Amino acid sequence: MIPTAQPVQVKKKSDFQIREIEQYVKSASEVIAPLGPIQTFAARHPWMRLERHSFEQVARRFKETCDVDIYPSDFVFHSAWNHGEIHMSFLEMGLQKWLDSQSVNLPRKVAEQFCLTALLNAPSSKLLTTPEVKRLAKRLNWFNPQITKPDVVRTYSQRLEQDGITEVASNLDRHCIKWCKLFLDESQAVWSMPQREKGFYQAWKRFVQFDPAISSGVRKQLKGLPSEADRALQEVLLKLEIPESNIQGYLEAHLLTMPGWAGMMLWRSQQNDQESSLLLEYLAVRICMEWAFLKRYLPLSKERTKEPLLLESLIAACVQWGDLPIHEWAKVSDSELKARLNLAYRFDKTVRNRLWLEAWEQTYEENVRKRITSGAHTETKPTPPALAQFVFCIDTRSESFRRHLEQAGPFETFGTAGFFGLPIETCTLGNQHTHNSLPVMFKPKHKVKEMSHDKEYNSYLQRQQAANSLSFTFDAMKHNMFTSLVLPEISGPWLCLQTLARCFVPRGIGISLRRLRKTWLRKPSTELTLSQIHTTGTELTIGFSEKEKVYYARQALKMMGLTERFAPLVVICGHGSHSTNNPYASSLDCGACGGTSSGFNARVLATLCNLPSVRQALKTEGIVIPDDTLFAAAEHITSLDTLRWLYVPALSPAAQEAFDQIESTMQKVSEKANAERLSRLPNIRTQLRNPNAEAERFAEDWSEIRPEWGLARNASFIIGSRALTRNCNLDGRTFLQTYDWKKDRTGTLLSNIITGPVTVAQWINLQYYASTVAPHYYGSGNKATQTVTSGIGVMQGNASDLLTGLPWQSVAQSDNEMYHEPLRLLVVIQAPRKYVERLLEQVPEFRQKVQNGWIRLACIEPEGNWESWS
Repeated sequence: MIPTAQPVQVKKKSDFQIREIEQYVKSASEVIAPLGPIQTFAARHPWMRLERHSFEQVARRFKETCDVDIYPSDFVFHSAWNHGEIHMSFLEMGLQKWLDSQSVNLPRKVAEQFCLTALLNAPSSKLLTTPEVKRLAKRLNWFNPQITKPDVVRTYSQRLEQDGITEVASNLDRHCIKWCKLFLDESQAVWSMPQREKGFYQAWKRFVQFDPAISSGVRKQLKGLPSEADRALQEVLLKLEIPESNIQGYLEAHLLTMPGWAGMMLWRSQQNDQESSLLLEYLAVRICMEWAFLKRYLPLSKERTKEPLLLESLIAACVQWGDLPIHEWAKVSDSELKARLNLAYRFDKTVRNRLWLEAWEQTYEENVRKRITSGAHTETKPTPPALAQFVFCIDTRSESFRRHLEQAGPFETFGTAGFFGLPIETCTLGNQHTHNSLPVMFKPKHKVKEMSHDKEYNSYLQRQQAANSLSFTFDAMKHNMFTSLVLPEISGPWLCLQTLARCFVPRGIGISLRRLRKTWLRKPSTELTLSQIHTTGTELTIGFSEKEKVYYARQALKMMGLTERFAPLVVICGHGSHSTNNPYASSLDCGACGGTSSGFNARVLATLCNLPSVRQALKTEGIVIPDDTLFAAAEHITSLDTLRWLYVPALSPAAQEAFDQIESTMQKVSEKANAERLSRLPNIRTQLRNPNAEAERFAEDWSEIRPEWGLARNASFIIGSRALTRNCNLDGRTFLQTYDWKKDRTGTLLSNIITGPVTVAQWINLQYYASTVAPHYYGSGNKATQTVTSGIGVMQGNASDLLTGLPWQSVAQSDNEMYHEPLRLLVVIQAPRKYVERLLEQVPEFRQKVQNGWIRLACIEPEGNWESWS
């Protein structure tokens, strides 16, 4: 169980009530994160509900409970050290700070020498097996450490399997995976699991008694279980004789065994009130099967607690790192020996990893500070008025593109969250599917639909329906027992030609097919339902009221820092990615829009800002948009580093001039941005003759496992004016949020940035971090061996946990070389210190993240002073 503020009060078995089951499940669920479908792969940081504990506490607990190390490995640290990414001065500084917090009862120089040697040298495994160390351990068996390790609760099936008695844990996992796939399937199963509407437990209980993979004796036991999930869970916990004090830990252990499938159940339980008990039902199914499988081994003997410490390892550490040879131990007093062993015990692997990680993060912070301060000094005179202004998402991939765009002409760029402050559910033309286009921690308040009054609209719907029907018919034939036998003869020639073309000329065939589809569909002109349409029932209101239009436009302009000096053309740029045959396509789209393109939101905001009524209302509030200023919407395609226009209204002469200049310079901007981005990919030549064509090939090649790096190597979030970073090459590692503290006297804008964009960025950061430091547990393995399952996610092979994180190719350059640097997010705020102090008071959740080591914080004061809170 993760450390709690207060110990659980032990009750008698008779005091264990049904109503407590829900609370136990709710508390236990904090060790996992909700996992949505891969089609909308929104970033989730796996420890999002544990931030009230320090990072080190959570690291220790996960290492104890499921042997998962959430600190980087020695290999990763040493690689960073060899590349000069960790400075010795910061490592020594962290060591001194740690020693100041300890009472070691040794001379300071002795303690420093031991700890520094331990940091720089790996432990010797040979010393542990020497007879001298073993004899010395017997003589010092009186030693007791001053720190006690927490109790670890394991499931009974894990205990039996680890003791070599039976493979019940592996067998249990296989059966749970099978039933989860059947229940959660959305598209792949030919025959859906019957009675799913009754819930997971009820459907499982109805059909498990016919499962031929389970013995008749076990099926008979499962048949006799209560019909309600909570009662069944209570009954089997009592039969397993789980102590009341261990129930939460026991449930946590089961959730951590397969955090992917459990996370999907948790996510589903949060989406629909009718499935609110789905995680409880999952635990009931799993633990009921566990009880039935191991009933003949019950009662289990009390679990043997681990030795409080491996005395041999501490002695070996003191010998290796403490400059105290074994033959001299007899000359040392017992008090000094105890002090040395206590120091070795306290300065354990977790502490050493923490110091290495903090030194790495401080080195990166120092590099960012130097780049920003040196770049700011090059600003010698005010920039002239811009011909065009671009508002980009804070996404790290925008940093490079913005830099090259500003160098290409009289252009100015701003950064803000890609959903542009619009809490909307979107629906594109002719599509019944809607999408929540906002950060996943928020709920939409409005629905915006794309409509058309063009006379070609009905014809377009017919063509779209025909294309969808063809695809549906092909899938139906493929999954049908009889039609699948003749499908190869019917489709073989065409698919064979397509396969050959996609293999040998992926760029040409991909572009041709997309153009052919676009030409055939002939999408008519469209408009958005921005005016409010009242709906009945629980449906969201379509559109906005007049006050809401003004409110969202005002908030968006303030959040992006664009309230004056408007250019003739303002381009709101959403972003998305384009790749082929990529289950993780949505992970490359906008994280602030729930794993899809933010182009729709960009168009909504641009249209709102062009409305005369909105402009007039903003004018009365001091935001004056000139009559010849027009807002347009575009989409930054991150895998191609180009802009695709989504909405361009009738332009004024000045705006038309800006538009023409953008068009004339865009190819060169794309070439430079693509050349910089592609050079970071492995096995790419340093000099590309045509970077744009190479980027298109990566996007269209269906065998390409790495169409782009995405947000790999993200490490910082800078909140400040563009002048602060305009002349800095930040290597595409930084989220850039435009902010002017002088226009935020109450601190409201800064609080909104922290609770919205910074939270999304932190989740992205820690998802990449987790997929790098523990790829076997939090990542999703090799793309080449993955299997898309149930239409909701991926597995390795045909029976694994539902994989929660990013594939190996998203964080590593090769089998032995990482690309992503696992650093916790550094947030830099350009504002007076008192603003940051007020922020920490206004947003206690953010203060907790900083204090507990989940995020790093620094501020740049108006005078240029840099101060770190971490």
